[in-house]
Amino acid sequence: MKTDWLCKHHNDLGKEQLYAILELRSKVFVVEQKCAYQDVDGQDLTGDTLHLMGWQEDELVAYARLLDPESQGGDVVIGRVIVAPDGRGQKLGHTLMSKALENIEEYWPGMPIFMSAQTYLTPFYERYEFVTAGDPYLEDGIEHIGMRRAETIQG
Repeated sequence: MKTDWLCKHHNDLGKEQLYAILELRSKVFVVEQKCAYQDVDGQDLTGDTLHLMGWQEDELVAYARLLDPESQGGDVVIGRVIVAPDGRGQKLGHTLMSKALENIEEYWPGMPIFMSAQTYLTPFYERYEFVTAGDPYLEDGIEHIGMRRAETIQG
């Protein structure tokens, strides 16, 4: 199935797009993963936050939030990485990460990139030149680890 990819500054999001983003994040992070936490954290509509979306017809099937380095202490932060249940098995996670890195390079060339990943996904992110940074920790009952893009470590 064809996936249309959009990366939008938060000022350019339509209300239906924002609703779909919040609905998908709630569906997977809160309901499926059983994490009662405040997903709407005040960062979706601040700074130069970008929202990367993969759409199939009228359904949001993949998403990542890209937080600008100025608001994050110098790192571009990739977060809220998600593939909808209906989009799984299509390798959308790989396309999502490739598109995230492309957009980061376009908007913030050469900036260091950081993410907090669920530890079981470490091998997946290592394919995109991320290396672990620090020790595993629990976040909302799920083990996570900081990861930094390797090419940004060497400078």
